[in-house]
Amino acid sequence: MDSLISAGARALAAGDPIGALKLVALRNDAAGLALRGIALAQLGEYGRARELLRAATRAFSVRETVARARCIVAEAEIALASRDLGFAPKTLESARATLEAHGDTANAAHARLLTIQRLLLLGNVEEAQRALAELHASALPPALQAARALIAAGIAMRRVRASEARAALARADRAARTAGIAALVSEVRSAKSMLDTPVARLLEKGSERLLLLDEVESLLASSALIVDGCRYVVRQAKHVVSLARRPILLALAHALARAWPHDVPRDALVARAFRLALSDESHRARLRVEIGRLRKLLEPIAAIEATRHGFALAPRRARNVVVLARPVEDKYADVLALLADGESWSTSALALALGSSQRTVQRALESLARAGKVQAFGLGRARRWATPPLPGFTTVLLLPASLPTD
Repeated sequence: MDSLISAGARALAAGDPIGALKLVALRNDAAGLALRGIALAQLGEYGRARELLRAATRAFSVRETVARARCIVAEAEIALASRDLGFAPKTLESARATLEAHGDTANAAHARLLTIQRLLLLGNVEEAQRALAELHASALPPALQAARALIAAGIAMRRVRASEARAALARADRAARTAGIAALVSEVRSAKSMLDTPVARLLEKGSERLLLLDEVESLLASSALIVDGCRYVVRQAKHVVSLARRPILLALAHALARAWPHDVPRDALVARAFRLALSDESHRARLRVEIGRLRKLLEPIAAIEATRHGFALAPRRARNVVVLARPVEDKYADVLALLADGESWSTSALALALGSSQRTVQRALESLARAGKVQAFGLGRARRWATPPLPGFTTVLLLPASLPTD
């Protein structure tokens, strides 16, 4: 490796892409193309960066397996940064194995962190946590220690463990400052801000207030009966009833909990659950059926009692009933939650993360675009969607994941 390439690599490792480009901007050999691609990626020019890295991969000889593997890892990082989650995990894993076999432990660890970050973006929190536990921080350079700690904080936030998230972010901050990379320090600072902004609303006995992640953690640890409109469950202590695929039952549970300790008139429940302004006897019969289904599901933690005018929720052990609602209401809040990270997402990546069809996601994006909440740029397969973060709110509780049940 010549002196210019060595100096360019050191500049990139220090987070100085401009300095690296000054050294290799006119280089068209394989190593120069790779460094230019990585520098442009650090500057956010993902399209051109990917082209250069692919050209570098072709330019390296078949015997230069380590260099080719590094290019694959860099391209995977670009795909992740541009929220193109369709890149092949097996290709990245193969590159990681090659780097590890040739003693390049730092880049092998980087590849493993990219795999874990992809798992977290897709909502596979448990799998991401298991994989992260196998990667020990002490063996990593400071920049990768910071990246590992950021992922650990993301996992803790998804699992509503604020104290763990704060500890992980403190580790990330120390490691980022040791690495001396300004962009990494800024990323940690941005992640920290999520812990100081509301993540949900608490609806209780006619009152409403915003909650931080710490307060949500305390609420989940309490003995209250909680109807969680963020994760679509009803829970009391360790007993959790999922209503994610039962929107009518969730709407009924929300209405009953919102009114507790009072009852809710039958007409109001029909309007809430079935979205009907008026009700007749057939609607009331259907309401009785749905109330029966909800009663059966909630039987271990609450009863639903018929009153003269409607129905009332009666918790068995809890002394309080509350509703945990989204920080802001929107029909497509799950899409906005993913876009709120400030990155640009493809329709296919959103569909993959949400476990939905591309057409469903496209309809949601078109509706949000008409309302001015998202914007698109690019054409065809290069089309991406983005939106600024919701001012004053963080959407961590809307991201794809399950609440802990233990």
